[in-house]
Amino acid sequence: MPLPFTPVPESDLDDLRRRLAATRRPPLPPTTGWERGTEPDFLARLLAHWRDRYDWRAHEARILALPWESVETGTGPLRLVHQRADPDAPTVVLLHGWPDSVLRYERVLPLLADLNVLVPALPGFPFSAGPPRPGTSAAAMAAAVADALHRLGHRRYVLSGGDLGADVAEHLAAAHPDRVAALHLTNVSPLHAVFADRSALGPEELAHLDAATAWQRAEGGYIAQQSTKPHTLAPALADSPAGLASWIAEKLRSWSHVPFAEDDLLTWISAYWFTDTIGTSFAPYAEFVPPVPYVATPTVLSAFAHDTKPAPRSFAARYVDLREFVEHADGGHFAAWEQPHAYAQDLRRAVALAEHEGRRPVRTPGAAPA
Repeated sequence: MPLPFTPVPESDLDDLRRRLAATRRPPLPPTTGWERGTEPDFLARLLAHWRDRYDWRAHEARILALPWESVETGTGPLRLVHQRADPDAPTVVLLHGWPDSVLRYERVLPLLADLNVLVPALPGFPFSAGPPRPGTSAAAMAAAVADALHRLGHRRYVLSGGDLGADVAEHLAAAHPDRVAALHLTNVSPLHAVFADRSALGPEELAHLDAATAWQRAEGGYIAQQSTKPHTLAPALADSPAGLASWIAEKLRSWSHVPFAEDDLLTWISAYWFTDTIGTSFAPYAEFVPPVPYVATPTVLSAFAHDTKPAPRSFAARYVDLREFVEHADGGHFAAWEQPHAYAQDLRRAVALAEHEGRRPVRTPGAAPA
């Protein structure tokens, strides 16, 4: 099957190097480390590496070698990585978040070779088929993914994800309870904390809301900007690789527990630069929809200790049918990348849970591959 996209033109690589060489470093007040955001000397080193030593072609070849497919849906094409196993093997769907892409799951894919694995490039994100339509909320993304899976012949499946991927998973499971056999999440939707009735919560849950509020004050400025005035921010990040690297690298560094190597940071950032998707990736922040009040799908929740706002079991259980709560001492927000073996093991717990419940993920008998 032909690749759904082509290698980056050499002229784009030349343009990137030209822009990096012309970077104007802003004068900033003296600071200590990362207290005001991306540390200037760190950024200068990262940009120099991007300009002089980073080899996009090597990483591009690896990305293009993934088993990509493109599926027509009612709202346009959806690109996805489709790692096929035996047709009768269970199907799992991995849903990424922001500011990442399908690359979040690169290290997990080899650990799931016996399963049918689909990793959609969510609309408006790197490697997706084009700009999202107006109204492309998490719920709309869930509808597009459900449509694509149906057209590919996957009748029942396990959904796995975190960040935006958790919102998409909750909406999809609520809309199609017959299709979603189980959920594997690293967090319930962060919007549950926004809508929570504090008068109904216990001390542990109230402490979680207070911690989430403190995190929001210290780290959540990007949410306010991306959800209210995304078109003000997008031109600056789309025009300046230095700005884009600063915006994304700060999140990848501060939200992860296992440090990203420079080449990995730059590959994730380059995915946004070369696909010109930073502005369109803001859509689910601006296209607000309330969270699903409760999802009655059997759920395994992986709680990685260094995630941004890890919720206690008592809080998560209010919003999903929580059957297993697996705590991990290591790992942060990008757990599938940081701790792929732990992530894969917990995902298999969800597959086993689905089978135990008599909801084995299956394909439609006789369905032809896309």
